[in-house]
Amino acid sequence: MNAAAGRPPSFALVVLATCMAFVVGQLDVTIVNVALPAMARSLRADVAQLQWVVDAYAVAFAAFMLSAGALGDRFGARHAFQWGMAVFALASLSCALAADAAVLDAARAAQGLGAAVMLPNSLALLNHALAHDVRARARGIGYWTAAGAISIALGPVLGGLLVASTGWPAIFWVNVPLCALGLWLVRRLPET
Repeated sequence: MNAAAGRPPSFALVVLATCMAFVVGQLDVTIVNVALPAMARSLRADVAQLQWVVDAYAVAFAAFMLSAGALGDRFGARHAFQWGMAVFALASLSCALAADAAVLDAARAAQGLGAAVMLPNSLALLNHALAHDVRARARGIGYWTAAGAISIALGPVLGGLLVASTGWPAIFWVNVPLCALGLWLVRRLPET
């Protein structure tokens, strides 16, 4: 609830805050693909190491998704969301600063863990915050889903622009302000 007024948060706030998790989580699924050749040159990485840049994220994301939802049930979705967003932001910084492929692979696994915690808990927050209005909740879930789909499609385009203009670390730096915005926004949502 909005602490000052004691009423449910606005629809726009709920959707924007919860969409941040889906956007950064899905963006990082595809944004790295166009950066792989630049990473290979910069880090002197072979194909196997580059494959783990993609796979470490996907494996960690898939492996921890169900456990992360249970974490939100136990400690509250907002707390779990914030924890996941913070892990994702710190892992993104580690990816951007990685000096070799092994560090990058480990940081990508940490990103996957953060995304696994954010995603189910963002949907739980959305459901809880809009539980008072079934139609608003259905619209909110539609926007949440669309945000994830758009970010998957946007990943290669944004990745190509960032790699061409500033280099491959920029694809990870872009997550930091998005995560900061997500953390700031979610503080205004009620706990589940």
